[in-house]
Amino acid sequence: MKWRSLQESDARADVRPLGEILTERKEAVAKYVPAAVQAVHLRTVAGLKAQGLAANALRVFGPGRKSPSFELPDHNGKIVSSAELLARGRLVLLFIRGRWCPFCVAQMEAMSSAAGEIAAAGASIVAVSPQTEKQAFFMHNQHKLAFPLLVDAHNLLARQFGLVYRVPEEQQALYARTFVNLPFANGDASWELPIPATFVMDRDGTILFSSANEDYMERPEPLEILAAVRFEPGSAGTV
Repeated sequence: MKWRSLQESDARADVRPLGEILTERKEAVAKYVPAAVQAVHLRTVAGLKAQGLAANALRVFGPGRKSPSFELPDHNGKIVSSAELLARGRLVLLFIRGRWCPFCVAQMEAMSSAAGEIAAAGASIVAVSPQTEKQAFFMHNQHKLAFPLLVDAHNLLARQFGLVYRVPEEQQALYARTFVNLPFANGDASWELPIPATFVMDRDGTILFSSANEDYMERPEPLEILAAVRFEPGSAGTV
């Protein structure tokens, strides 16, 4: 199945809530993807949930905890450091699987649409994936993203956040049959991926907002992330 971005199929930006777009893609999966294939993905998600991967990551890197620092190349090979970004303001850090994932694409396009408001609120956005620099460049260029895509070779940063898992063998076989060549896309034969996750950090690296989910079809709304960027500790209410 060839997934196309909204930019590919329509010149106008899709301004619907991300949840609505993701629901539409879930419905397309339910309609067009064979039930046996869907079952493989569901078993993978259930297995990861049983391991408590997201819960463990959020326990260690929840609000009030300190984020690991990083220096990673972006889609153009330029080194981007968390210290440099945080010196300018707050930081939104997104972990995604890759350009082959339609749900990652939907999230990246939605976050790109919200990038202006997030920048106006004093924060930068970067997305991190294990895909190679060439694949990151293709994704950034194809979807006209308004923020850098960073290359986390061998998932070293994602591993620090506790987000990494090895794709089960039955899912590896499925990906191979559907032309999702992870060893090629990621430049290694580990078959490892991060679960999708989002962190908002204050300028001192303190985490203000965190979200992680083993279900790759679920992502936080950009408006929720914007609220976290604008949040002032000590003020009324919570993020």
